[in-house]
Amino acid sequence: MNLTKKILIALVAGALVGLGFNIFVPEAVFNGFDEYLFTPLGQIFLNLIMMVVVPLVLFSIILGAAGLGDPKALGRIGGKALIYFMATSVIALSLAISLAYLIQPGEPGLMGDLDETYQADEAPPVMETLLNIIPQNPIEAMASGEMLQIIAFAILVGLALGRLGEKTKGIVKLVEQGNEVMMFLVGIAMKLAPYGAFGLIASAIGKLGLSVLQSMLAYMFTIIIALILHTIITYGGAVAIFAKRNPIEHFKAYIPVMAVAFSTSSSNATLPTAMKVTEQDLKVSKPVTSFVVPLGATINMDGTAIMQAVATVFIAQVFAVSLSFMDLLTIILTATLASIGTAGVPGVGMIMLAMVLSSVGLPVEGITLVLAVDRILDMMRTAVNVTGDSACAVIIDRYERKRLEKEVAAEPTES
Repeated sequence: MNLTKKILIALVAGALVGLGFNIFVPEAVFNGFDEYLFTPLGQIFLNLIMMVVVPLVLFSIILGAAGLGDPKALGRIGGKALIYFMATSVIALSLAISLAYLIQPGEPGLMGDLDETYQADEAPPVMETLLNIIPQNPIEAMASGEMLQIIAFAILVGLALGRLGEKTKGIVKLVEQGNEVMMFLVGIAMKLAPYGAFGLIASAIGKLGLSVLQSMLAYMFTIIIALILHTIITYGGAVAIFAKRNPIEHFKAYIPVMAVAFSTSSSNATLPTAMKVTEQDLKVSKPVTSFVVPLGATINMDGTAIMQAVATVFIAQVFAVSLSFMDLLTIILTATLASIGTAGVPGVGMIMLAMVLSSVGLPVEGITLVLAVDRILDMMRTAVNVTGDSACAVIIDRYERKRLEKEVAAEPTES
């Protein structure tokens, strides 16, 4: 049985076990199983994956930048990636707002009194985030897992190695070997993925149960439909039109990554698996994979953006607040910029939602309405986020290959 089937079976089994514990077993008994079985299973897997994230990103981006050599090439790939991420975010937000108004998930006074004590953390200003991309201390950035700073440092080191050429070939060889070691460790960690997925899902479903899900069914249904449509239409269409690939085959190859993203709810935790599958199964070149996938894991949040839009309209409906057309445009603009401004910030989903609510004058306390089911939805939107990264990678890879073919064809031939 291949890894994909094992992970999918583990997800289903974990959901059934968690639901069974929630319905039939006393809470104290479930807490015991959760503390000594479910959570440790998930945590061991998460720790193994997170252990290799920083060195893997560092080595792979250094190799990618060194392989490109030319800063223009790096700027070209980065520019295309940013345009793709921004465009798909706008599409995701527009789709989510349209569905929220079509389905009307919120009813005035739906959830009764709110917890007025809720305080959302504030995100740093976008300009501060941009200025902080260059790390003052690269070692500190790696120790604290500041992905944007790690990416920036790795790009600069890679460009330096590419320009210095033969002088630094020993360092390049060492980085290549380090990258191989990290990929080997990823393979070991992935053997534990089914057990980790089982523990994470069983723990989440066991805590939530069905009662809280039923009261928020319309809200969840709206987000899930938006996520599915965005994945099939936007990503599938982009892969078919721009990458000239079969979307079904693309998604089929990427199922292991989606499953890991679903169980971990973390784009960074999914990053090692995503890079391995993108390069080996989707046949994307190493330079493109090394740059686009980590960048996407940091700033591409289409699934999160969908949640922001639906949650904002939902909260507005619960509070009986009418949003104008300009308010809707503000939601789209704020959520798109927030995906960059809050990159790498813990609890990014709720911070982005607080920013969006404030931008249209809705009470931040409304976040309390959606907190109960956010864990389940976080799994789904993370799976969508990482799928968008893969679509971007195959599209850019095709255009880079076509550009290389044209350059080769344009070279003068010897007579």
